[in-house]
Amino acid sequence: MATPHAPLTHAPAQLTPAALPGRARPRRLGFLRSGVLLGAGALTLTLLPGTAAAEPAATAAEAAQQVAEASHQLEVVTEQLNEAKVVLEQQQAAAQGAEQAAAEAQEQLDALDEQIRQLARSAYTSGGNRLTQLDVLLTSGSADEFVSQLGTLDAIAGHTNAAVTEVGQVADRAEDARDEAQKARDEAQKAVDDIAAQQEDLEARIADYQRQYDALSAPQQAEVARAHGGGEALPAPSGVIAPSAAAQKAVDTALAQVGDPYVWGAGGPNAFDCSGLTSYAYAAAGVSLPHSSASQSRMGMAVSRSELQPGDLVFFYSPVSHVGMYIGNGQMVHASTSGQPVKVASLDSMGSYNSARRIAG
Repeated sequence: MATPHAPLTHAPAQLTPAALPGRARPRRLGFLRSGVLLGAGALTLTLLPGTAAAEPAATAAEAAQQVAEASHQLEVVTEQLNEAKVVLEQQQAAAQGAEQAAAEAQEQLDALDEQIRQLARSAYTSGGNRLTQLDVLLTSGSADEFVSQLGTLDAIAGHTNAAVTEVGQVADRAEDARDEAQKARDEAQKAVDDIAAQQEDLEARIADYQRQYDALSAPQQAEVARAHGGGEALPAPSGVIAPSAAAQKAVDTALAQVGDPYVWGAGGPNAFDCSGLTSYAYAAAGVSLPHSSASQSRMGMAVSRSELQPGDLVFFYSPVSHVGMYIGNGQMVHASTSGQPVKVASLDSMGSYNSARRIAG
């Protein structure tokens, strides 16, 4: 039987799909919604609500292959959603930075406003009386005193003018900062809305897939695992030696999860998807990785396949939609697909090898 699925991590609670009236939902995968559901004894066609008729699979092998393809496509969609959440975090951080910049600019503007007021009082009042050049002339005891007082008055006026100019510049910066903050907030809000819609659609796809998978016979489910499960599980090796303490901790942590269930969108501690496992393993080593295979494929340093060392991340498909952790001897540990636990498998078992990155060591 398939592994039960835990709920996926949702977009922020304040923005749920229910709060998105009129939003067009993304197009779902044809073979997921076509409703090819198979009983253990015969090939039959069951249509899901609201779907068009589809041709039934001709053989059990073809049916298993269709479900395997659906599993791969769900992983692609899940990793796209994971990547969208990473981008959202970056946008929210940018929005917070813009808000802080706007607040600091406003504080500076407020401080300069008070400075202007003080300069104005110094320049134009003296002892409660208005100070003018005529006042200076009439109250001066000598020509030298008059020149001295007039120079002081001009200096104060010049300082005031400079301060007024600075206030204008700071006011412009504050306005720009407020505009940038609003733009950042709007972009983050749109990302949240989009993720909420994608999350709802993904959960519907997973429910459809689960029905299809559960309807397969045990041999058919095994065929799905072979077609998109990273090959046969291998015994977890002992004594894997990584090139650095951080890589060693990541390898040890990943191997400790062997046997844990695969759940789309999960990042531990008891269930994982592919990028959730690798980010969890490196977090234990004090290295923060985004929960996205695409983002992880841009982290660290690129290494060739011939230079792989334990702890390196290995990526599959183009564009990248799957990641595992190399453990040496041509093997990796990874969360492969639904219905399959975290396991050790051959590096060649997934096919479509893409690239590798060294995160530590």
